[in-house]
Amino acid sequence: MKNKIVVFLIAAVALMVLPLIAQHAGNFWVRMLDFALLYVLLALGLNIVVGYAGLLDLGYVAFYAVGAYMFGLLASPHLTDTFPAVQAMFPQGLHLPIWAVIPLGAALAGLAGMLLGAPTLKLRGDYLAIVTLGFGEIIRVFMNNLDRPVNITNGPKGLQQIDSIKLFGMDFGRPGELFGLEFSSVTKYYYLFLLLVVVSVVISYRLERSRIGRAWMAIREDEIAAKAMGINTRNMKLLAFGMGATFGGVSGVMFATFQNFVSPESFSLQESVMIVAMVVLGGIGHIPGVVLGAVLLAALPEALRWVAGELDLQRLTDGRVDAAILRQLMIALAMIAIMLLRPRGLWPAPEHGKAAPQPVSPAR
Repeated sequence: MKNKIVVFLIAAVALMVLPLIAQHAGNFWVRMLDFALLYVLLALGLNIVVGYAGLLDLGYVAFYAVGAYMFGLLASPHLTDTFPAVQAMFPQGLHLPIWAVIPLGAALAGLAGMLLGAPTLKLRGDYLAIVTLGFGEIIRVFMNNLDRPVNITNGPKGLQQIDSIKLFGMDFGRPGELFGLEFSSVTKYYYLFLLLVVVSVVISYRLERSRIGRAWMAIREDEIAAKAMGINTRNMKLLAFGMGATFGGVSGVMFATFQNFVSPESFSLQESVMIVAMVVLGGIGHIPGVVLGAVLLAALPEALRWVAGELDLQRLTDGRVDAAILRQLMIALAMIAIMLLRPRGLWPAPEHGKAAPQPVSPAR
């Protein structure tokens, strides 16, 4: 127990100091850490649906988009510029505080998750994956085309000038100073995202060990047996969809305020596939594995982008090698290597996948 406390304390200190060291090398590295934490949030949410309840969801990025666009509409001048009635009601613009927007984003995404889950309750495996994939694409196409006849989402141009977070008089969009230390904007966001990740890990941990979590796992292992044991599988599945989607909604809100811009291109099918890959390759259903998978798969593309830029591959190969394509190839090879060498994930759950204990023969 003492060893665990020491490890936690060392990890906490390392996580607190890491961005301060990284910002000396440039904001690029802190920004990479920020995105890694955002993907950890997303992966923890999807882990509830895929890892605990065993429901293969390929449209998870839709909830990410719902949260991002909701915040974009409520914290940017788009609605007041487009609709005179809104301008008359809110002459200073719609700029809802973050305390109101985060619960709203979570609730809206959770509602969307249950609406998606309701018609798919009897589907499993490949069929469920196809339906959820379609839902994710519908949301993206919807955001892309909802600029006419009434301009709500501004179509492919996206929403711009989204507010940064302001807490206790601190503007996260501007650099600041505390105790003689300078904090860039991306460093401030790092600490905010880290706090959200810690809260999400605690929620996931408590869910995993609750009756609800055990009911989800029973459905994952054998739905018919779970129903025979008296578990209301319909409600449990809807709860899994809704609970997982809330994580996506909050992540979307954070993404919109961090980028100050959202567009449909940020919520493509590739994003959904990457989030699923983070959960599966990290260790499906195991929180430390999911966090590890999300950090690695989020940081690897950016690290490779930096290496390609430093080496200037385009110039070295006279334009024969496209750095972007080479980067995607290396990511794919890394994922294949993980699947071959660690088929249960980089850090699987210790008890998941073990054979059932042999029954003890009665003594004669």
